Amino acid sequence: MITITLPDGSQRPFEQPVSVADVAASIGPGLAKAALAGKVDGKLVDTSHRIDHDAALEIVTDKHPDALDVLRHSTAHLLAQAVQRLFPGTQVTIGPVIDNGFYYDFASERAFTPEDLPKIEEEMQRIVKEALPIARSVESRDAAVARFKGMGEHFKAEIIESIPSDEDLSLYSQGEFTDLCRGPHVPGTDKLRAFKLMKVAGAYWRGDSNNRMLSRIYGTAWLNDKDLKAWLFQLEEAEKRDHRKIGKAQNLFHQQEEAPGMVFWHPRGWALWQVVEQTMRQVYIDSGYQEVRCPQILDVSLWKKSGHWDNYKENMFFTESEKRTYAVKPMNCPGHVQVYNQGLHSYRDLPIRYGEFGSCHCNEPSGALHGIMRVRSFTQDDGHIFCTEDQIESEVTAFHRQAMAVYRLFGFSEISLKIALRPEQRLGTDETWDKAEHALRAALSACGVEWEELPGEGAFYGPKIEYHMRDSIGRGWQVGTMQVDFMMPERLGAEYVDEHSARRHPVMLHRAIVGSMERFIGILIEHYAGALPAWLAPVQAVAMNITDAQGDYVASVQKSLVNQGFRVISDLRNEKIGYKIREHAMQRIPYILVAGDREREQGLVSVRSRNGEDLGTMTPEAFAARLRDDAVPAA
Repeated sequence: MITITLPDGSQRPFEQPVSVADVAASIGPGLAKAALAGKVDGKLVDTSHRIDHDAALEIVTDKHPDALDVLRHSTAHLLAQAVQRLFPGTQVTIGPVIDNGFYYDFASERAFTPEDLPKIEEEMQRIVKEALPIARSVESRDAAVARFKGMGEHFKAEIIESIPSDEDLSLYSQGEFTDLCRGPHVPGTDKLRAFKLMKVAGAYWRGDSNNRMLSRIYGTAWLNDKDLKAWLFQLEEAEKRDHRKIGKAQNLFHQQEEAPGMVFWHPRGWALWQVVEQTMRQVYIDSGYQEVRCPQILDVSLWKKSGHWDNYKENMFFTESEKRTYAVKPMNCPGHVQVYNQGLHSYRDLPIRYGEFGSCHCNEPSGALHGIMRVRSFTQDDGHIFCTEDQIESEVTAFHRQAMAVYRLFGFSEISLKIALRPEQRLGTDETWDKAEHALRAALSACGVEWEELPGEGAFYGPKIEYHMRDSIGRGWQVGTMQVDFMMPERLGAEYVDEHSARRHPVMLHRAIVGSMERFIGILIEHYAGALPAWLAPVQAVAMNITDAQGDYVASVQKSLVNQGFRVISDLRNEKIGYKIREHAMQRIPYILVAGDREREQGLVSVRSRNGEDLGTMTPEAFAARLRDDAVPAA
């Protein structure tokens, strides 16, 4: 007798081994039809998988969190089958699931082009209508090598030959198509309905430029047409909001080959930067942080003591002087420990909070760079708290409330939290990690919030809370972090004197709210599609004349507003007023002030919004009051 335990706790007995599909059918025909895969004792399997022992079973339908990965995996095979039908002789290589979709690399006589995609997609749809069953089989490694060599699949045979000879391999077949795959897959091709091929690219076999260039086809797959259309709409919106395009159009920043992964900030972009920085500086002040500044390069001996050398050196830049090797700092934390160490601290002094807008460098691969979102040179709103173990929970709780207020301030209302737990490569003992992870859980519990846990994704020195915010078109961005670190203070000799006059190592909390300033500004630009609220906008208003006769008046209005602390420019060019209005509206400047003879004579300005709304005429003083109200955000 075999007992199957379902997610609701109910149990079903079976007299002999039973497949996932059979269990689903025993529950009801609707579930049997909806089943895409199963999860037996936490492991994803095909619906054909036979269970021969007492087990916990989840039936994976389109409502299950694992459903999308299974669908996308199967859709990659659908793509490969369609390609081989249309282009005989094409060899398949690898086809993994990636964020929002999948890709497959092909070796063919000619490189695929975007014009090939509609034809391939049509063939995929035909295979879906054929409702081919997808079947799993197992072969020895050597038999699988022989099979794929016989099929002319030399790349696949090479992959299999790298697998130990004593391993059995799983193969999946649908119609005439067979591929090596770990699985699982959906029961049949008729389950695959909402997909689209997106683009083609080149990719070297096994990522080595010395190897053959392959054709890579990217696709996306979703549970239904509604989700597919929503994602395509999001993609279209993201293209319109691309911070690189808006940054160029609004003259905010640029990047160039001589400084890969680094940013040249233009006056308007730096004005935006300063609004963000000064806002975060006030958060430092209000939260009891003391701002510090540490050196940009430090001797490698310090990075060896901190643990970065063993765990992070491949991401660091190095330089030499007088036969000494220095590292350009990738993080600010070791420097803050050096500040803390200058003097003896009592437990009564703790917590001590340091903050720094610290410039860091990380040797990111060139292929990973993306505008100002992924860079090699970046600045963080970084902070470190030195505290006792008993103070961890209160400090993390205070930080959480602080971070949530900042996200609301910048216009983000949907925030999700995740705790990244101990990675395989780490410092410290399991007992220390247990304490650190418990502290984060306890603090979030005290805040009354829910979170997701990410096994293996913590930093090498401690677990961390990650703050993920959702933007205006539904994309998630990981920004702030709070990390508990028992390791670095001990490694770098940080101490305090406790109430019993004994010397102890403080706990170090690493925290950032916006994270990389460059990345956060890129997110803001895309979130608002360049139409930043008036308090954030690098230029809050532009004043312009209709004819040269109003030039002096407009210049005096602009100067008065600037003297009051507003970011206002003037446009006194001898151009038609309609042209000037359109140009600055395209720049997404919040307010446009226009003065003709009547406005000059009456001491007024005509005010309109960047959306073209006529806000009427008012005195410069009344407009300043309006702008002042706009420029005081409510947290």
